[in-house]
Amino acid sequence: MATDAQQACFEAGIKFGSLYHQFAGTPVSPSSARSLEAAMAEAIENQPHCEAVEVTVHDDRVADAVDHENGYTELTGSLMDVRMRIAYEGVTVRTRMEMEDGYPLMKLVEVVDGGRPGSGDADSSPDADSSPDADPNA
Repeated sequence: MATDAQQACFEAGIKFGSLYHQFAGTPVSPSSARSLEAAMAEAIENQPHCEAVEVTVHDDRVADAVDHENGYTELTGSLMDVRMRIAYEGVTVRTRMEMEDGYPLMKLVEVVDGGRPGSGDADSSPDADSSPDADPNA
């Protein structure tokens, strides 16, 4: 049987898989990036145990990726960063997806079980910011 921490991490993986594979290929332009960010975050936040999602689609990367006269490109992991906070049975998991060595890497930032840090590189002090956009190295 999985522990609550393992289940919370599994839930985070499900959310990332849903977000990435549901929205990859969506047409995006610098002018539509904000609405796409909101749609992605709100869609994933509907899922069980998901407390917060922050999606950042980088306008400069989108503009650089537009390679035809129609003014848009297809959304890929290289165009966005994502942070999530998942809570399951008293365990809070913070995650992020960002480019690393040319690949959109999804990773655990912090796992907190009952107020005790279980893993990750985030500040585990009681007053640490637990929002998905908190700097994990603060």
